[in-house]
Amino acid sequence: KSPGGTISSARKYSRKLLVFDKPIRELHWRAESKLGGDLNMLRSLLSLKSYRLEAKDGELGTLTNFYFDDERWTVRYMGVNISSWLPGADVLVPIVSVKGDPGIKSRTIPVELTREQVKNAPTIDDVKPVSRQMEKTLLTRYRYPAYWHGFGVTPSSFDTSSAEAEVERYIELKEKEIDSTHLRSLNEVRGYHVAARDNTFGHVEDFIVDDEAPWKVRYLVIDTKNYWPFSKQVIVAPDWTQGIRWGDREVALNLTEQQVKDSPTYSPDEPINREREVRLYDYYGRPKYWEDEAYPHPPMF
Repeated sequence: KSPGGTISSARKYSRKLLVFDKPIRELHWRAESKLGGDLNMLRSLLSLKSYRLEAKDGELGTLTNFYFDDERWTVRYMGVNISSWLPGADVLVPIVSVKGDPGIKSRTIPVELTREQVKNAPTIDDVKPVSRQMEKTLLTRYRYPAYWHGFGVTPSSFDTSSAEAEVERYIELKEKEIDSTHLRSLNEVRGYHVAARDNTFGHVEDFIVDDEAPWKVRYLVIDTKNYWPFSKQVIVAPDWTQGIRWGDREVALNLTEQQVKDSPTYSPDEPINREREVRLYDYYGRPKYWEDEAYPHPPMF
């Protein structure tokens, strides 16, 4: 809340905070959303890289990557470098272990884990997809359920005391799916080409996730600077894509190049508030996700 408690003072307060800590633009996004009457917290994944994870018994490590599920367009894991206390490569930490909002000023994210749980976790390779077998190993170690079985578990509602038995049951039920995966990393997909229905242009630059529907990918940020004379960044919703073509290293859009070229410009320094979202969805003539009955609290899985 702003010191003065009024809209005008809140605006002044948000500007002062931006001047004090300009790179942390998500604070500005939250302030603007509150002023507009619709609190929809949208975060850039790139802005969260280099945040520190805080475990229950001390600092865990630095965020280096995110892994998302391209079927449900939801972030599932974080890549964390733990070399400050344990030499080695990055490890995977389930996104369901996050407890509370990221600390904007402190640049930290609290997780409901201990160092002991993390130190023997499998290391990861940014280039290779995360296999289902690796996920089973990770979730068993961390005592979290397997999200792909659709039990609707959220970070706030899950009781870890019964997790081990549930994970074992899930593994037995879906052993045939060991090799199936729809997980890829932000570091890999960033830079993928963008293929419209009639042309290929631009590349994926970032992902925007929703704070109210935990870690749901709401938008892909597309950068066109290497393709159009008057380049710009734009955002498109995952529902407007035809999927990710891993072999071709590209994201296929169910849109034409001209539609994207004429769409509203996206600026990382400006908030994505509800007004801007309405303008974007009206331009494309698409149904608005926030008007769905399940929003703003849809199941995470």
